[in-house]
Amino acid sequence: MTNPSKPWLKNYPDGVPHDVDITGYSSLLDMFEEAFTRYPNRKACEFLGKFMTYRELERHSKNFAAYLQSLGLEPGARVAIMLPNVVQFQVAMVGVLRAGFVVVNVNPLYTAHELEYQLKDSGASVLVILENFAHVYEQIAKSVPLKKAIVTSIGEMIGLKGAIVNFVVRNVKKAVPAWQLHGHSTFTEALTTGGNYRWTKPNATLESIAFLQYTGGTTGVSKGAILLHRNILSNVIQTELWLEPVLKRKEVGQLVFLCALPLYHIFALTACSVLGMRKGGLLVLVPNPRDFDGFINLLKKHPDINIFPGVNTLFNALIHKPEFLQVKLPNLLATIGGGMAMQKVVADQWQSMTGAPIAEGYGLSETSPVACVNSPLIESFTGNIGLPVPGTEVIILGEDGIEVPFGTPGEICIRGPQVMAGYWNKPEETKNVMTPDGYFKSGDIGIMNNDGYTKIVDRKKDMILVSGFNVYPNEIEDVISLLPGVHECAVVGMPDEDSGEAVKAFIVRSDPNLTEEDIREHCKKEITNYKRPKFIVFREDLPKTNVGKILRRELRGL
Repeated sequence: MTNPSKPWLKNYPDGVPHDVDITGYSSLLDMFEEAFTRYPNRKACEFLGKFMTYRELERHSKNFAAYLQSLGLEPGARVAIMLPNVVQFQVAMVGVLRAGFVVVNVNPLYTAHELEYQLKDSGASVLVILENFAHVYEQIAKSVPLKKAIVTSIGEMIGLKGAIVNFVVRNVKKAVPAWQLHGHSTFTEALTTGGNYRWTKPNATLESIAFLQYTGGTTGVSKGAILLHRNILSNVIQTELWLEPVLKRKEVGQLVFLCALPLYHIFALTACSVLGMRKGGLLVLVPNPRDFDGFINLLKKHPDINIFPGVNTLFNALIHKPEFLQVKLPNLLATIGGGMAMQKVVADQWQSMTGAPIAEGYGLSETSPVACVNSPLIESFTGNIGLPVPGTEVIILGEDGIEVPFGTPGEICIRGPQVMAGYWNKPEETKNVMTPDGYFKSGDIGIMNNDGYTKIVDRKKDMILVSGFNVYPNEIEDVISLLPGVHECAVVGMPDEDSGEAVKAFIVRSDPNLTEEDIREHCKKEITNYKRPKFIVFREDLPKTNVGKILRRELRGL
C-alpha cells in the first residue's frame, strides 16, 4: 500500500522504483571507470565537428589528474574551472575528481570582483581558465595567489581545425584581450607533463566532497553548496531511473545529449555531463548557444539528438527563429525544462514544432539539482513541476514550520540523498536552511495536490530569475552603492519577455549630476551581464518600514 504521506508514489510511471540504490559505487570514480571500461571506442564528446572517445577521455583525464597530484596540493584541495562548453571542461572536471580534489565551477563571464570572491571563499589552489578570460584573473592575481593557473584556448584539443579556430577567435573576432600570467601552464602542457607522472587513485568515498557549487542562496550572500560524491551519484541515478520508461520507447545504439546549457551550471553538470557518461552517451557541446545561427546549423546536423535539457528562454528564442522550422529532431526522446519557470505558450509551441512535450522539473544547486520532475511520458505540458524523484521526499511547510494541508501554499522543503552536506564554511547559513529532521528549505512557495504534484506559486520573495540564473538584489545594491553620488538604492525584478525577468534599480542620488550612463558603466565593470540593471529609475526617496528597512515589494509595481 502506498504511504499516504508520499502521495506521489501512486503516480510513478510503471517500472520506476520508489527508492534509489547507489550501493554498487564507492565514489563517482567508480562510475567514470565503468564508462571507460564499457565504452572505450564510443565517442564521448563532439565539439566543433571533432570527436573525443571514452578511451581518449580516460587517458587525458588521468594525465590531468596526475599533473594536479604532482603540484603538491593538500588533500581535498579545490580546483576552480572557469570554462564554457569545450572538451577541456569534461577532461578537467573528471581529472580533478580522479586526482582526489574538489571541483569549483566558475561562471566564465564573471568580472574580476566576482571571481575574486569565489576564489577566496573556496580557497582554490588551481584555476583552469579559457584564454578569453585570462585578463580577468590577471586583474586580481596579486590579491588571490594560486599554486597554478592553467590557461587553455577554444581550439586547443581539436587538432589542426583548432589552430584555425584559435586564429579566428584571436585575430578576426578579437575575442582574446591581452593578458599575462606569470608561471602559467597551457592545458596541453599540463596533460603532457601529467603523462610523465604516475597517477595514484585517491581514496575517495561517498562522503568525500566532489563539488563546491556556488549559489546565491536565500540571503543574497554567495555560498558554496557542498555536494558530496554521494549527492551527485544519487541524483544521476535518480534522473536515469526517471528517464528509463521513455528510453525504452526507442532502440538507440548510443544516447545523444545536447549540451547547450553551460556545464558549470548544476543542471547541465548532472543531466548532461555526468549522466551522459553514466549512459555511455555522446555529449554534443555547444560553446555559445546565443549564436543562434551556429546553434541551429548544429541542430540541423544532429537529427540523432535524444536528450535536450534547456531553459524557457532558450526554447523561446529557438521557436521564434524562422530557420528553426528547418530543424528536424525525429529521435528526440526527452526535452527537459528547468532552471526557471516554463511558460505554457512556449512549451506548447515547442511541442507543435518538434513533436516532443517539455517535461518541466525543479531543483536547486543545493539538491544536485533535480528534486521534482514531470514524467517524460507526459502527452502535453502540465504547468506543474511534477513528482519527487525516487528516494526524495517533498513537504510543504507553513510559516510556523508545520506541514500544511494539500492545496495550501507554503515553503517547498526537500529531503533525499541528493541534498547537500551544507554550505562551505557557513555553519549558520546551513543551520538556517535545514529543518531539524533533515529537510532543505528551498525558500520557494508551492502548492502540492493530493496526488503529489507540486506547482510553484511564488519564488523567494526577493530573488530575480534572469534566463535561469539567480540574481540577488543585495549583491547588485552593494555594487551600485559603491558609486559616488548614490545615496540609496533598491533592486527588484520586473517581468521581461526576453529573459523571464529583468533587473530594475531604483536610486536616490546625493549628486544630482549622476546619470543613468554612469550607473551602467559602473555595473559593467563590477558585475556580469545578466545581473546588470535593464531599467534604472531615479527617485526622491524609497518606501521604508518604521525601522528604516527598504520595502522592495512596494517598488515591484512601479
